[in-house]
Amino acid sequence: MWKTILFDLDGTLTDSAPGITNSVSYALAHFGIHEEPENLLKFIGPPLNESLAEFYGFSPERTTEAITVFREYFVEKGWCENAPYPGVAELLRDLQAAGKQLMVATSKPEVQAVRILKHFGLAQYFDHICGAPPDNEEGAKKSSIIRRALEWAEDLSQTVMVGDRRHDVAGARETGLPCIGVLYGYGGREELEKAGAAFIAEDMDQLRELLLNR
Repeated sequence: MWKTILFDLDGTLTDSAPGITNSVSYALAHFGIHEEPENLLKFIGPPLNESLAEFYGFSPERTTEAITVFREYFVEKGWCENAPYPGVAELLRDLQAAGKQLMVATSKPEVQAVRILKHFGLAQYFDHICGAPPDNEEGAKKSSIIRRALEWAEDLSQTVMVGDRRHDVAGARETGLPCIGVLYGYGGREELEKAGAAFIAEDMDQLRELLLNR
């Protein structure tokens, strides 16, 4: 049975699509690129610098400028344009009551992750909230963030990652952890299985079963 559980944030704990897609749309418009929000869901999960280069071929210089513009919108409005998935608070409460050590490992800047989790009353359930350090691309990689979280893990042999995208699975595998992929987020079954997810949870009930009763 797992003792320590690491959670991704966007697409795993909160439905963050509006805030992220609106922020990306705002940043792209700065460069004369106009996209519908539904075409920007692919930005949820991976580090922004990787996605801008992958999907739009942005140079490092343009990427830096785009991230600055993205943050202008996100810091003012985007951070609160999301909501916890139904049942998340109850799951975290029950995991905490069962003696689990809970942590967040997200590619979102740490200061923003803490702000969001406090806003929705979820921060109280976590022993540590680990996010990306400011202006540090290497530190924003999922594996780097997970490694930092693992410094507080009580028993690595009883630790699992929970996330919705292939980057969560890959980051967990790079650090020697199994990963539970959740299908209620933004990654599909094929993406998660191809990445090597050890388990798949179709909904919150299945995730609860895996984390509390496995």
